[in-house]
Amino acid sequence: MFFSIQAFTRRVPAFAAVAAAFVGIVNIVSTLSPNIRWRGHLLLEFEPVEAIRVFHALALPAGAALLLVAPYLAKRRRRALQTAVVLMVALGVFDLLKGLDFEETILTWGVAAVLIASRDEFHVRHDPITLRSAVWRVPLLGLAGIAGAAVATWATQGHPSLGTVATETFDLLRWHPGPIRYHHHIPVGVHMLELGTLLIIAYVIFRPLAAPGSLPSPAARQAASDLVREHGADTLAFFKLRADKHYLFSEDRRAFVGYAIENGVLLLSGDPVGPPGALPALLQRVRAFADDRGLKLGVLGASEGLCPLYEKLGLRTIYLGDEAVVDLRRFSLEGRPIRKVRQSVTRLGKAGYTAELHELRALDPDTVEQVEQVVELGRQGAPERGFSMAMDSLQGEHDHDTLVLLARDEAGAIRGVLHFVPCYGRSAVSLSFMRRDPTTPNGLTEFLVVRAIELLRGRGVDELSLNFAAFAKWMHSPEKRVERVLGKLIALGNPFFQIESLYRFNAKFFPRWEPRFLVYEGALGLPRAGIAALWAEGQLPKPRIGRPSAAR
Repeated sequence: MFFSIQAFTRRVPAFAAVAAAFVGIVNIVSTLSPNIRWRGHLLLEFEPVEAIRVFHALALPAGAALLLVAPYLAKRRRRALQTAVVLMVALGVFDLLKGLDFEETILTWGVAAVLIASRDEFHVRHDPITLRSAVWRVPLLGLAGIAGAAVATWATQGHPSLGTVATETFDLLRWHPGPIRYHHHIPVGVHMLELGTLLIIAYVIFRPLAAPGSLPSPAARQAASDLVREHGADTLAFFKLRADKHYLFSEDRRAFVGYAIENGVLLLSGDPVGPPGALPALLQRVRAFADDRGLKLGVLGASEGLCPLYEKLGLRTIYLGDEAVVDLRRFSLEGRPIRKVRQSVTRLGKAGYTAELHELRALDPDTVEQVEQVVELGRQGAPERGFSMAMDSLQGEHDHDTLVLLARDEAGAIRGVLHFVPCYGRSAVSLSFMRRDPTTPNGLTEFLVVRAIELLRGRGVDELSLNFAAFAKWMHSPEKRVERVLGKLIALGNPFFQIESLYRFNAKFFPRWEPRFLVYEGALGLPRAGIAALWAEGQLPKPRIGRPSAAR
């Protein structure tokens, strides 16, 4: 019962938008229709005919304005609610004074009452500076639209008098025929200009509160780093220290999330970091932060254990793939199933390749430069990818505890690199980068992973989070017919997306598969969250048209 009530209240803004649009259309039709004769005669006993015409004239733009406001009601904009209520109250008065239209008045005021009663669902706030700027921007935009219409009228009619231009412009903006007769499409152009101006004005007035535009301060980054060191046992926790992440902390600063804003989605990078008791309050704050700004909420790479917490916020979860975690204590090159990996390691060893494991900060500048060169060669000109499961660079404020495995050829040159980040509170590391010189022999990546397993095990590390394999379960252990079908479809798309190839590479090392999930909001929110995730990870080209930076 609670869920159904909650689901209904979440849909109130959509219902309100439809109702407001319906009220606007009804009032426009009422304005354009002749009055009922007996009501008109009765009304003339209380007001002059000129007043009736004035209220007719006022009802038309008010109804049109309500149509313009309706989409913003669906987006839960608080200022749209206030504007819609004012318009409906005024329209109800206009309906009475233009023709004693009691039906329209009852409908209009009834919808206004429903909007007032459900006002708590319209929680998207607006930046105060937007309202102040609207004081001069809205009149300026309106004057610009009127001036454009006037210039178009004047320039196409042999330069008529200013009085004629003013009269014609006013009539065109009211969608009424004026004194000028056109032989081309100037009226259509003026109407398009008018509508465009109104849409821009609506955007200026109703745009939501923007997320903070600057990246985290050094103090915020240090606070995040300290929390990761104290509570970052999850294999994805360290990746929140990427330089492009934005942070939101709990009120008591005991926990935080790393996020980005993509496609109108506040997309969290993995699970929050902090003590378990602090996470529910933090997620409630994240929920309010997103709601205030008109953003949908999503999580990329959520763990199975926290899915119930996300679902309590009204979010939905869907299986995204599996993280391949290798148990270093049990890993062995013995046996037939792993013979191909063993052969690659043996072949590269005979060719003179060796491997060494270092703390990144312990490397001298020349070696670091060589490592960076291999990383760039391995990228092969492709854009750097990653958001929730990789670092954005080898060096930076985060490099204090990271490790690198270097593969050298027979001449001692660095030809392959693995970069690992720590998991605090447990004996584990996560792979961040895996790069090799494209001219190296096949099998070098297998050689790198095996040597890393051996050297990490020698340092007392028990687990290695190797890679994330999207939809791996559907390929390694499908439980339902639909999962088997999806697994085969993924195999067909492998030449384009390399999903199956990555899964098969991970499977060579017989890992433990740990599921990860995509969290999204709303029954129809999956495509939106999916696009946001692909943009954040760099897997999908992103439009770059005047995009403002977002978030804190």
